[in-house]
Amino acid sequence: MSAAAEAPAGHARDGPNLARAGRVVSIAAIVTLCAWVLVPIYLIIVNTLSSPAEVNGFPKLFVPSFDFGSLQFFYNFRGVTAALFNSLLVAMLTVVLAVGFGAPAGYALARFRFSGKNAFRILVLMTRAFPLPLLALPLAVMFIRTGLDDTALGLAIVHSTLALPFSVLITYSLFTGIPFVLEEAAWTLGCSRIQAFRKVVLPLALPGIAASSVFAFVTSWNEVFAASVLTIRNRTLTAFLLQNLDISPLPLKFAGGAVLVVPALVFMFAVRKYLFTLWGIANR
Repeated sequence: MSAAAEAPAGHARDGPNLARAGRVVSIAAIVTLCAWVLVPIYLIIVNTLSSPAEVNGFPKLFVPSFDFGSLQFFYNFRGVTAALFNSLLVAMLTVVLAVGFGAPAGYALARFRFSGKNAFRILVLMTRAFPLPLLALPLAVMFIRTGLDDTALGLAIVHSTLALPFSVLITYSLFTGIPFVLEEAAWTLGCSRIQAFRKVVLPLALPGIAASSVFAFVTSWNEVFAASVLTIRNRTLTAFLLQNLDISPLPLKFAGGAVLVVPALVFMFAVRKYLFTLWGIANR
């Protein structure tokens, strides 16, 4: 009788221990993932904010000396400022094209019924099934024939095709989560379809548009293969750094890595409230 009574008590004591072990494992996994992402970024920033002599020296610093010699060397390096401007121009054009075409497509998928709707959604995703290196040669030939080779617009079109499927699906999900009765109520109050969209739907759709903009910007900002193949004189910063990777000194590499990482992080933090709002709408 006593052994039977002790068995449930033992199981009761094992319950909190298992829960505690599960929390420890979860915390360890989260810390490992955060370190995997944050430690390289931290080391890049530390070396960027250190002098070239400190970057090339040993032992390495773990606290930046806030010497801007590496950044000055980076910006004074021939071709960097032009490549940086090209990256910004192509990224902004990509955002405009991806959101400008993706948001109306997402709205049409969410609000209208037509034959082949599900097939169209699958085809949108299938556009990412073809690897970019496979399309590089026909793209280069087509761009040379049309005069879009080595231009910011041509590269932005390629980057837009990479970001457009996700832009369509993100905005489609958001427009589906916005009740259609809100538009109908606006129609009964005298608004046209365009006015109802602009005054009712668009403010609620800003989180999805912001999320699409973030993805399009980061996709274009970090893309290197198309930029290396389709541009020669008007290279973006990623293609420029890749071209000079084998001959570049360490200060240029670290400063270039920071310039590539920091704008994407700033852009994501700038629209973070819209991303959180998108998460809230998706759960309602």
